[in-house]
Formats: sequence, structure tokens, C-alpha cells
Amino acid sequence: MNSFFGKWNRTLRKSWVLLVLSMLLPTFGLSYSALKAQRIYAYYSVLEYSIPVADLEKFAKNGVVDEELASYLQFLKPKQLQELRRALITPIKVHPVAVSQFLDTPLGEFLLHRLTEAIKTKSSQPKAGFAALRSALILAAKEPDGLTLLNVVRKYPSSSIQIDLARTLKIIAEVGKMLDQTNRAIAAVSQQEAKEAAIIPSLFNLSQLPDLTSQGRFGLTKQTLKFFDPARTRLLVTDIYLPKILTKIPVILISHGLGTDSSNFQYLATHLASHGFAVVVPNYPSSDIEQLRSLVDTKVADVAIPTELYQQPLDVKYILDQLQADSRFNNRLNLQQVGVFGQSLGAHTALTLAGAKINIEQLKRDCNQKVLKKTWNLSLLLQCRALAIRDDNNEEYNLHDQRVKAVIAVNPITSSIFGEVGLRQIQAPVMIVASSDDAIAPAAYEQILPFSWIANSQKYLVLLRGGTHFSVIGEGKESTEQVTFPLGLVGDNPQQAHRYMNALSLPFFKNHVAGIPKYSLYLNATYAKSISSNSNQAMGLSLIQSLTFDHK
Repeated sequence: MNSFFGKWNRTLRKSWVLLVLSMLLPTFGLSYSALKAQRIYAYYSVLEYSIPVADLEKFAKNGVVDEELASYLQFLKPKQLQELRRALITPIKVHPVAVSQFLDTPLGEFLLHRLTEAIKTKSSQPKAGFAALRSALILAAKEPDGLTLLNVVRKYPSSSIQIDLARTLKIIAEVGKMLDQTNRAIAAVSQQEAKEAAIIPSLFNLSQLPDLTSQGRFGLTKQTLKFFDPARTRLLVTDIYLPKILTKIPVILISHGLGTDSSNFQYLATHLASHGFAVVVPNYPSSDIEQLRSLVDTKVADVAIPTELYQQPLDVKYILDQLQADSRFNNRLNLQQVGVFGQSLGAHTALTLAGAKINIEQLKRDCNQKVLKKTWNLSLLLQCRALAIRDDNNEEYNLHDQRVKAVIAVNPITSSIFGEVGLRQIQAPVMIVASSDDAIAPAAYEQILPFSWIANSQKYLVLLRGGTHFSVIGEGKESTEQVTFPLGLVGDNPQQAHRYMNALSLPFFKNHVAGIPKYSLYLNATYAKSISSNSNQAMGLSLIQSLTFDHK
């Protein structure tokens, strides 16, 4: 035994419990709660080490290292000590209600079950460890200083916490791979951004370009129409923003995501309309608050996502057809020049209308239990629901719409549901928007790597540094039907994300939908860098036009 472990025994395993706490748990933004844990036990095979929680607390708060703790910390480098102390006391900004709700979702339960394979109580009952970890997370979030790793340890409802190092090593290897790929993907974007900015000719002065974040010169009117498709029994309450222009104008359709509605993108609709676009914003009947609650209160299998994957593109087609047949609009709207902006599930709709096709064969390969048990990409669980399409719908729909000339897809889930084969079908200009802190549709897997698969040369990748899956969603109507997203989910500066969407959507659609080439001056790394660096805000912005990224 001694010859096998050697020096590894004397160093890594003694400090491993600390490394587990500093590396594993902050990765998921998780913590514990309840009575008060007194010791942390780490075991590997027949060997076991323990650390008093009180010693860990003194170290975290004051930097004091007691004798027993010193025997472990001596194997960590000064930088590791700093990182450990910071990890123990850095708060995660999330409301305890949000923690409780998330942990009751299938995704939250999936995470807890994975973690309780390695983090346990002394009870032999699996449910005891699950309940303890869940309780610790919620109670820690209620503490005045927030959800910190130290509060999780303090609130763990058992006198001791047990960590299985063998299982933890396996989890850390899996998570480490995901983190490495994320870091590599973001670094690849940064490198490509620098290259593209360096070769852009200095033919124009950015400071002399009009400010596209300001409202345009056109007044506008808003009206709400109701379209009913009897063939599918779909009522589509749709907002239409019309600028006061006499000539025929192109159309932008905004496609919202699950749990939101047309009011959440009023900021973008009014901005585009003031600059001369007609903006159409439908409310999807099965993407409302009830569907979001079903994701929280029931199992993923019960959510109507599979049917919405084809129903929502059909909704868009139906609305465009109705507008085209309506004498009030067919002479005012150029319905052969349409752009689509979509977020989350709405981004899937946008990509589908642009030609992306659901890749059933890819889903079959990725959605087996062996793969799902190892993945930490939670979006794959949702993508696998697309396999149910064959169960409830045998008809082959042609969802590509030739009227759609360009699309912006924000936070889309793409890796398996489309895969490389499905994304290569897109021929229209496309802008993919990723958020670096997106825990629902991780940027590396769902946007950055998939962007490299798109064969179309007229493509753009935007990265919101510090953005989350919800950052671009604006404030909605004040009613019980609206979801209020906690700050920790939205991110620190959603207003800045809205500003970026205004500043990039306008030139993209002006160039690729309205056909005004001068707006291409805005669609490059230099422009994105300028509005990011001049913003003096926490959220950064990158834009690139090509990327070669090997995720292996």
C-alpha cells in the first residue's frame, strides 16, 4: 500500500478534502445547510482523514491556521491557500427561494443525486444525504452573508460530512474536462477577436459613426392582434410595432423563450421600430408561465417542449401568412424580407426557420443512459426530449421559411438537437449570442463549438462576458403570469445586455434584411470592443466572424 501511494499519500490525499471543497462545490454554485457540522471526513479505500469545521471557519474568516488544520494546509501553495480562503467565503448571489425552487426541478435533483454520490452523511440511507445537502444549500442562502461554501459546511444538518475521495476524483475529472473546454473555448474567442480586430482596415473612425444604442427618428404605434389557427387550435396573441413610415418596410419577428412573453422584449421591439423596422412579437400559447412551472413542479417528460419544437416555427409561418393576406398590412410590410430574433427556446425557432434541422440520429447517440450519467451539461437532458417528437407526431414538417433572410439566436441549445449536420443546413446570415455564465445552455457546448460547425460564411458569434441565460430578457408586464428572475440568475447588469442587443441587432438586420451594406461597418470585432470598453460596465462584449475550435 505504501509503495503504491508513496508521496501522493502524504500530500494530495491529506489536502484533498480542502481541494474538493474549493474546486468541486463552487463549480455548481452549491452549498449546504441546517444544524451544524463539526467535522469533515475524507476517505479513500480504508484510509480516512478529518478536519474540524471550526478550524476551517477560523482560517476562512481570519486567516488563522490551527495546529490540526496546519498539517493539511502545509501541502498547499500560497496561491492555493488564497484561492481556498476566497472560495470558502465568496457569496453566490441567489435568493433562498430560488435555490429551493431549482433543487425541486429535475435538473436540480439530477445535480444533487450526482453530488451525493461523493458527499454523504453517516446514514446508510441515500435519501438522507440528498435531503441534508438540499437543506444545507437553502439554509446557507438565508444567511446574512449569503450562500457561501463555508455557510454550507456550517449549516450541514449532521455532526459530520463524509467525502468519498474515489468518487470525488471521478466527478472532478468530469467537471474538470467541462471547465477546461469552457476556458479553452472562451480563450479561443479572445484570440480570434484580437486577430480580427488587428486586420480590420482603419477606413473609418468609430467615434464618427452614429450611435446605434439611441432611439431612432421614427415615431411608432403598437397594436395587438389575435390570430387563430383552427387546424392546430392555436391562439396567437401578437404585438405589432409599426414605425410611422409611408414606404414598404422589412419585418423583424421576435421569438421569446419559455416562461416569458412579448412584453419581455419590448425594449428591443421599440428600438428596432424606431429605426424603421416593423416588429412582430407573438405570444406562444405553450411557452407561458405554466410551462415554466411544469419544469419546476413536474418531470421534464411532462413539459410540452417536444411539440413546441415544431409548433412554434409553424406559429411564425402562420402569422406571416396572415399578415400577407391582410390588406391592412400587405402594402406596408415587406414580408419577403423577414429577420428573426430568438432567445432560448425562441432561438431554436429562429434557427429552424433559417434551415437548421433536428438531428434524430445525433440525439440517439447522445441520449443513452451511459452518456447522460456522465454529463454535467444539463441542457442535454432537455435536448433529449426531442426524441419524443416521433412518438407524438409522425408528420414531417418543412420548417424552413424562405422569407426569413437572417436570424439572431441568443442562448440556443444546439449541440445534439441539431448537431453539426443540422446546423450546416443554415444558409441565411446568422448571429449566435452566447453568455459566459450560462448554466442552462453552456456557452462552450451549445454556442461556441456549434458556431464553428456552421458552414455559412455570413455568420457572427457574440459573447457576453458575465452574462447568464436570462441577461437579455427585459422586464415584463406586472402580472402574476410573469416570472421574476432572481438577480443571481439574471446577472449583475442586464441593462448592459439589453444595450448590446440593441447595438448589434440593428446593424445586423439593417445589413442582412433591409439590404443596407453600410451597416456592415458595425459588425466586427473592433466595433464590439469599442462599445464594450467604453461602457464602463461589468459585462464585456466580444464579436467574431469565424472560429476553428477543437473541443477534444
